[in-house]
Amino acid sequence: MMPIPATMHAMVLTGHGGLDRLEWREDVPVPSPARDEVLIRVGASAVNNTDINTRTGWYSKSVRGDTASGASGGYGAASEADGGWSGSLSFPRIQGADCCGEIVSVGEGVDAARIGERVMVRTIQSRGPLGSKDSIVTLGSESDGAFAEYLTVTAGDAIRVESPLSDLELASFPCAFSTAEGMIQRSSLGIERVLITGASGGVGSAAIQLAKRRGAHVTAMTSPAKADALVDLGADAILARDADLPDRAFDVVLDLVGGPRWPQLLETLCDGGRYVTSGAIAGPIVELDLRTLYLRDLTLFGSTYQPPEIFTDLIGYIAAGEIRPVIAETFALRNLRAAQEAFLTKSDIGKIAIRIGD
Repeated sequence: MMPIPATMHAMVLTGHGGLDRLEWREDVPVPSPARDEVLIRVGASAVNNTDINTRTGWYSKSVRGDTASGASGGYGAASEADGGWSGSLSFPRIQGADCCGEIVSVGEGVDAARIGERVMVRTIQSRGPLGSKDSIVTLGSESDGAFAEYLTVTAGDAIRVESPLSDLELASFPCAFSTAEGMIQRSSLGIERVLITGASGGVGSAAIQLAKRRGAHVTAMTSPAKADALVDLGADAILARDADLPDRAFDVVLDLVGGPRWPQLLETLCDGGRYVTSGAIAGPIVELDLRTLYLRDLTLFGSTYQPPEIFTDLIGYIAAGEIRPVIAETFALRNLRAAQEAFLTKSDIGKIAIRIGD
């Protein structure tokens, strides 16, 4: 096994703002695992919307627009007090919500036999029941993530994986697929009709695969240019982004978009239907007619918190070959700015993978 160096390469976020806030450093100290933690040599990561949103400070309540308008330059109104998932962030911060790698050292209380394990890391790490203080720690937000050669995590959040897939392929799963699976389990999706918005992105394309494995009839909302690729992933029907939306056509809506058309999404639900959101790329501020909600007995869910079984279920699907990775492009970590620029074009389907190490 390779010796563990004293310092490492990492892409460091120095504060909320534009791409210039990402700094390449070659002298970052390698962290040491504390009690009940493991040290992981990172093999691969990937780019996610949350990397962009955290960098720009979009999670701040002072930002009311879509995610694209400030994605390159940031939001001048973003508040340092609430720019992260759970409020303020401490800087510098190493982002990277996806991680596949190898355990190379363990802290006190962790079996040394785990050294050498190939693992995937939970993106959403639960420290208590939903609603408790600090119930959620997000990799790359509340704790340093995988845009570095090494990271430490609680041993229970590093899950062993045995798969012929490469590190790059496995690193495409954690954030997007666990988010999609969390939405699906929160809404109890079964053999039903489901509409997925933002279906060509990482979470949306993951949701297509995960909904199909549950037997759902999937309608994917996307641009016509991406329709064939989404049908190849399992979509049964395609709905253009600017098309008229059908009335009372779906049992469940999995929404990642929000924005001005949000009231129309509720109208697509049948009576007693369920709506679940885990994103708002078109804008977080929407109009709700409460009469639609109560007269039609709709249920609205937010979905961020993930019970531990979400991620272990996902590992099981990977081992069984029930879902497959979708990688559009691969970049070296030192080229993360270019990777984010490619991500922001929204021209690809699936994930932008990040290779750690040269």
